Amino acid sequence: MPVALALVVAAPSAAPQEPPHARVGLDARAEKPRPRPFGSECRTAVVGSHAVAYCHNPYPETDRVRLHVECYRWWDIDTDSRPVEAGPAMTVRLTGRCWKEVRAVWVSHEK
Repeated sequence: MPVALALVVAAPSAAPQEPPHARVGLDARAEKPRPRPFGSECRTAVVGSHAVAYCHNPYPETDRVRLHVECYRWWDIDTDSRPVEAGPAMTVRLTGRCWKEVRAVWVSHEK
């Protein structure tokens, strides 16, 4: 009986061996903290020569948002709105326009 047990223990396994997984300690997490979420969620719309953006900030830090409007015609002046503070759980409305058609609209964020 001891011989049979020795053969079972000594026989190599047919299953492929996986390398051991590396352990991640608390020190590894402390070196590289996750960045905190930041930035309002903004929806933009263009109707004719007018652009509008609604930005909602779900985070505890204030987000300063600006609307940028690029006009289609070369002689039409592109515009950037003044920064507007979107506080925690706050929704702000930003507007801009061109004389003629709007080519592009986007919102920038800063802390």
